[in-house]
Amino acid sequence: MSFLGTESAAVDPQNPYTAANGQVSATYHPVGSQRVLPLGMSTATFAAPGSATNGEYGLFRWTMKPWAGGPGPHFHRTFSEAFYVLSGSVQLRSGDDNIDTRPGDFLYVPPGGIHGFANVTDQPAEMLILFSPGPPRERYFEELAEVAERGLTLSEEEWIDLFARHDQYLAT
Repeated sequence: MSFLGTESAAVDPQNPYTAANGQVSATYHPVGSQRVLPLGMSTATFAAPGSATNGEYGLFRWTMKPWAGGPGPHFHRTFSEAFYVLSGSVQLRSGDDNIDTRPGDFLYVPPGGIHGFANVTDQPAEMLILFSPGPPRERYFEELAEVAERGLTLSEEEWIDLFARHDQYLAT
């Protein structure tokens, strides 16, 4: 949906905007228009996926039930990831350290940084996850949901292949 009737143009990261005047180019996504994807004990809301931001960033709202697991230690080669805790306590992994967070805490992970997360409490938790630039992470989460929905048991090689297709590598 375009706000005020104008689609936004692709952005050149070296020179994002060169016109003398501004333009009407914002896009509005009201509550209820974002896709919500159940992932076991967690839910991902595609608040602003890369497909909606010309690949500049991806923003996801991550809701976790009590004791909801998450990804183990991993890293990405081509994008950074940041976490902002909205409610509850999320255990964020940074390298070899596990950090028990509270609302308002923020963790930035540059490309190559080892990280992971989980809810290790008996209370629900919620956070925002920001990817930059905005790779199509929605497809990664959709594939994870498909594996769970179909009750598939992937081999270690199949998991490694799935992860690699989405620039996700297990930390060793």
